[in-house]
Amino acid sequence: MLVPRRRLRQGGVGGGRRGAPANLPRQGIAAALERSRSGNGGHVWIFFSEPIPARIARQMGAALITETMEKRPEIGFSSYDRFFPNQDTMPLGGFGNLIALPLQRKAREVGNSVFVDGDLQPYDDQWAYLSSLPRLSADAAFGIANEAELSGRVLGVRMPVDDEHADEPWKMSPSRRSEPRRIIAAIPQQIRIVVADQVYIDRTELPPALIAQFVRLAAFQNPEFYRAQAMRLPTFGKPRIVSCAELHPRHVALPRGCFDETVELIKSHGAVAILDDHREDGTALPAGVSFQGGLRGPQSRAFDALVAYDNGVLAATTAFGKTVVAAALIAHRARNALVLVHRRELLTQWVERLSSFLNIDPKQIGVIGGGKRKPTGVIDVALIQSLVRNGEVADIVANYGHLIVDECHHLSAASFELVARRSKARYVVGLSATVARKDGHQSWPRKFGQ
Repeated sequence: MLVPRRRLRQGGVGGGRRGAPANLPRQGIAAALERSRSGNGGHVWIFFSEPIPARIARQMGAALITETMEKRPEIGFSSYDRFFPNQDTMPLGGFGNLIALPLQRKAREVGNSVFVDGDLQPYDDQWAYLSSLPRLSADAAFGIANEAELSGRVLGVRMPVDDEHADEPWKMSPSRRSEPRRIIAAIPQQIRIVVADQVYIDRTELPPALIAQFVRLAAFQNPEFYRAQAMRLPTFGKPRIVSCAELHPRHVALPRGCFDETVELIKSHGAVAILDDHREDGTALPAGVSFQGGLRGPQSRAFDALVAYDNGVLAATTAFGKTVVAAALIAHRARNALVLVHRRELLTQWVERLSSFLNIDPKQIGVIGGGKRKPTGVIDVALIQSLVRNGEVADIVANYGHLIVDECHHLSAASFELVARRSKARYVVGLSATVARKDGHQSWPRKFGQ
């Protein structure tokens, strides 16, 4: 079995300690580090004493990655996608997974495709080294996989139910959330959080295990991967875990929808969250701008629920009147607003609806997209594609105090998510008629809150 290929550095894979080429978190698991044929990466091999199901090998490997991430969260969730075999079952009509065997003659002539020690030096006698490695028994592999599955530690990301009590479901908490794993390390008494376009957590003094817990707040298992695997279809290009977190040199960045969970996690470890608010208030709407429509019962209740929070999602049917509720929110909060849409038809509809439901000069409603670029900085409706060019978001996005994202379930699209992530608006509201996406990527609650 192989675990993630990494660019080799002195001292092991991904910066492991010298003398520990595999650097596995568990004792009793022997592994061999092979320099790849290109010499730019490496493979870690675990040898079994007998054949075992691919599912068990992958569960065991995933559990080892989960434990390793608690020590080195920088390895990232993509590590889970670098196993061979790369899925539990063979695709219909397929030949399985191919991987070049070590000790390729031509590559060996230049010092590659060989097993190396903790200093990345090839062993003099490759076969003698391999012969000295103990093999892992099937019982040991099953034991590691089963233990990880029962404790919810195979992938370590949120599940629909609390796996810790899977065998005793009556012990589950009402929220179905498990307590964070206890960390045996020094944790600072105060942890600084900066809230802006995202939630930034100062990680300079945090233990790696706590950093890993923060990162996992913004991760979820990819339904597309498991759907393809269950149908015995190729899983190439479908990550096993989708992560919305970012690791910066001094900070962990999480979507703003993770703010409450971030604070709770800090409290659970006996620390205090020190908040530094850098959200953008924008500018006040012109005097006299008001809502001149009427809200029906369900709309009024939705308005009352949303206005109590800075971030939120209004999920309602197509004929509910979400645009009307959004117009009422814009008038109530009285900050300049940016409305994001993904289709030209919606661009026109929003301009018309805002002109109808707000007591505002129509000239103060700007348009970005559809062949026009006439923002007013008061209330602007923008086609999402017009705000992103070559992966860069237009700076104008940072100038608004209120962001409204229509059909926010499209946030899994790269451009949609990129613009939403770069907005520092104090108020962020998502509108959606599609609570559950067909591909299962319900990531927008993590970006906006519930």
